[in-house]
Amino acid sequence: MLVKTPLTKEKFATDHESSSRVPPMNDFRKVPLSYIRVYEAAGRLLSFADAARELSLSPSAVSHSVRKLEILLGQRLFQRSTREVRLTREGAMLIEHIQRGMEEIDRGLALLTSEARTPLRLHTAPSFATQWLLPRLADFVRDHPSIDLRFSASTEYARFDDDFDLDIVYGEPKPSPHERIPLAREGLAPLCTPALAEHIRKPEDLYHLPLIQCEVQMYQWKGWFEANQLPPPTHYGLRFDRSSMAIAAAVDGLGVVLESTLLSERELRRGELVRPLAGSTREVEYVGHYLVHPRRQHRHEAFETFKAWLLQALGNDHEKASPALS
Repeated sequence: MLVKTPLTKEKFATDHESSSRVPPMNDFRKVPLSYIRVYEAAGRLLSFADAARELSLSPSAVSHSVRKLEILLGQRLFQRSTREVRLTREGAMLIEHIQRGMEEIDRGLALLTSEARTPLRLHTAPSFATQWLLPRLADFVRDHPSIDLRFSASTEYARFDDDFDLDIVYGEPKPSPHERIPLAREGLAPLCTPALAEHIRKPEDLYHLPLIQCEVQMYQWKGWFEANQLPPPTHYGLRFDRSSMAIAAAVDGLGVVLESTLLSERELRRGELVRPLAGSTREVEYVGHYLVHPRRQHRHEAFETFKAWLLQALGNDHEKASPALS
C-alpha cells in the first residue's frame, strides 16, 4: 500500500539536492517569473521535451526549473515516470490560476503595444439585453464610435477574471467582493394589447382573461393580486422562463402579462401594449437589476464611459416612467 507523505521543502530538497542552497520562500511574489513561464509550458504540454522546444531550452533546463519551483513552493507539481509527466492535484490547481494571470498580462500588453482596440466585455441578463439595452445601444455607439463592445447574455454570473469587465444581473447578486450597484426601480403592471384592454375595466376582469406569467420573475401574479387585496387566480394561460418571451406573447394578443414597465418601455411607447388598470390599482415596485464589477484600480479605458452612460440612461427612463406607474 502506497502511503503519501506530505512534501516539505526540506524533504523535497533531500530527495533531489541539498536544501542548504535553497532559502525559505515566505514571499511568493519573489518566485522568479522564468520558473512560472517554464512551468506553464510544461504543464500545458505535459512534456518537458515539448516545453523545451517551445521555449528554446534544453529538457534538462526545463526539468531543473520545475524542480526549483517545487522546492520553493514546497509542493510536488508533477508526477514523473520514465514515459510521461502528469500534473498533481496541486499542480493542476496552480496552472489554472497561472494561465488566467498570463491571459490578463497579454491583455494589458495588447492595450499598450497593439493598434487593435480591445473590446469592453459586457455580460447581461438575457431579457434586459433584448428589451432595454439593445434598443438604446445605437445612441451609445453614435456618441462613442471608438469603443468596441462585446456582449454575452445568460442567467449565469460572469467570471470577471476570464471573460468580462461588467455584469448586469437580475435579482439580488450573490455575495462576493465585487462592487454592486442597484439600477432603476422597476414597476410591475398588467400589460396587454389595446384590443384586449377594452375588456378590462376593473381588476376583477382579469379573472376572465388568459394571464401570462414569467416564472423566473421575483414578483408574479400571485403577489400582484395580494398587493391589491384580491385572491390570486387558480389558472394561468401561459408560462415562460424569460420576460422577453412573455412580453412578446402579450404583444401577439395571447393574454395579459404582469411585467416590468422598464423592460416593456419600447412596446408601451409604440402602443403595442397598454396599461389598462393604470391609476386604479396598487403598484408593485422593486429593484430588479444590479450592475456588478470587480473593485479594480486599473480597468478597461471604456469602463467608466459605459457605466456612466448606463446609469444616466436608466435614471432618465425611470424619471419618465414614474408618473405612469399603475
